[in-house]
Amino acid sequence: MAEELFGKDEIYVGRDFGRYEFEISRELVEKYVAGTGDDNPWYRGASPLGYAIAPALVLHSAVYVNLDWYLPNIYGNLHARQEWESFAPVPVGEKVTTHRFIVDRYRKRDREYVVAELLAFSRDQRVLWRGRTHQSFLIDGATPQGFAVDKSREKAPERTFKVGEGPGERIKTAPRTITEAMCMAFSGPQRNYHTDREKARELGFPDIVVQGMLSVCLVSAMMTERFGLGFYYGGRLDLRLVNVVWCNDTVLTQGRVIERIPEGKHTRVMLEVWSEKSDGTKTIVGSASALDL
Repeated sequence: MAEELFGKDEIYVGRDFGRYEFEISRELVEKYVAGTGDDNPWYRGASPLGYAIAPALVLHSAVYVNLDWYLPNIYGNLHARQEWESFAPVPVGEKVTTHRFIVDRYRKRDREYVVAELLAFSRDQRVLWRGRTHQSFLIDGATPQGFAVDKSREKAPERTFKVGEGPGERIKTAPRTITEAMCMAFSGPQRNYHTDREKARELGFPDIVVQGMLSVCLVSAMMTERFGLGFYYGGRLDLRLVNVVWCNDTVLTQGRVIERIPEGKHTRVMLEVWSEKSDGTKTIVGSASALDL
């Protein structure tokens, strides 16, 4: 019936893009560490479970295994929001199957958004995590002359955000400068606008655009460091990517506890989280939570 209602290339809510199998190999984990700087000893075997467990977002880009769910106009496209829920850790060496499909499509101002959901399953078909990626595309006819997004955009008043105010436990990662080598490890080895300046300019950006998922992974690393297995079993993220991180920017990822809510025998800790550049420009704002085990 769907084939009768929609064109074969149409991106519609409910469209299924099938399943892929991935091996969570040591090499994949090492690539993640090289791309993010997150070198938690749990990834090498020192976890409370007695074996190596992969980073919570080790398959950060599985939704991008190919871009068949993108709209045709990719000039100036940006990762706008990331939702993510974790249900269990994945042992290094395990095989994981992912399933992608479209769950939403909407418009805001001069952009159209497509939301792809990714479910990940263990060998015995347990759900491991769920992610929803909101990708934004310039509406046809809205393509600007010159750059779609330049570096002055983040200084506009509407792109400033107040976060981190008020009481509550503070957590943070060490500042990280996102180098070209990290971009290549995270988003390569292909030449694309996350790894190559020429490709970035072809798509409307003045410099290499650090992949949004890298910033999301830094939030995940911070939550893992603070909450451990409480983030693997029930962790949640809802993050808006509000300004571009450019290659060689230094970012600091932080959080503030705002509430503690009983959940069974444990407590769910609610936080506001954000990332900012060395000049204070916010790049991510949103919420996160984990169980305090």
